[in-house]
Amino acid sequence: MARLEIVSIPNGSFAENCYLVFDPDESAAVLVDPGEETGRFLSEAARRDRRIAEIWLTHAHLDHIVGVGAVRDATGAPVFLHPADEPLYRALPQQGLSMGLRLPAPPPADCSLGHGDRLRIGGVEAKVRHVPGHTPGHVCFVVPGAVISGDVLFEGSIGRTDLPGGDFETLIASIRRELLSLPDETIVHPGHGPATTIGRERRTNPFLA
Repeated sequence: MARLEIVSIPNGSFAENCYLVFDPDESAAVLVDPGEETGRFLSEAARRDRRIAEIWLTHAHLDHIVGVGAVRDATGAPVFLHPADEPLYRALPQQGLSMGLRLPAPPPADCSLGHGDRLRIGGVEAKVRHVPGHTPGHVCFVVPGAVISGDVLFEGSIGRTDLPGGDFETLIASIRRELLSLPDETIVHPGHGPATTIGRERRTNPFLA
């Protein structure tokens, strides 16, 4: 089975995980959730001789989208976002002000993500799963052997639900339906912190017991 390389790039004051994802046999790469340190993302792609061809967003909280404009300006890569997170995405300047930051509006999203969509990274297929609860339009990207989970599932924890658009019951139901249905050996690449596996979280995550 074809596998992707998924390179975690922790960055910024929120310790957010941006991911450079590519098929080793292809030059084009996807950048998932470009946070604060745009230069690091571009340098990592260049170091690995990869061209950032698309920008995929799991959701539209500030720490996951603040670098979108700069990456898009540098690469021309189109931006993929679930439409239910469009209001949050457009409100990036307001999100910034709430944190004492002055941020420009992001570029318009180019492509809408929907549950069940099938995307391509080189010769490998990625499936989109809508996993609301942290934000209304949160999605995860499922690829062979792994899932990029954004801020819904972490090692020993789950995403916050006390922010606007969050809902605890919705998030738990989404995780059980869309993530715990994956094989136990599936590697989980979260939006913050270390990687884990579906099996480990099924057995030990206190929120899922």
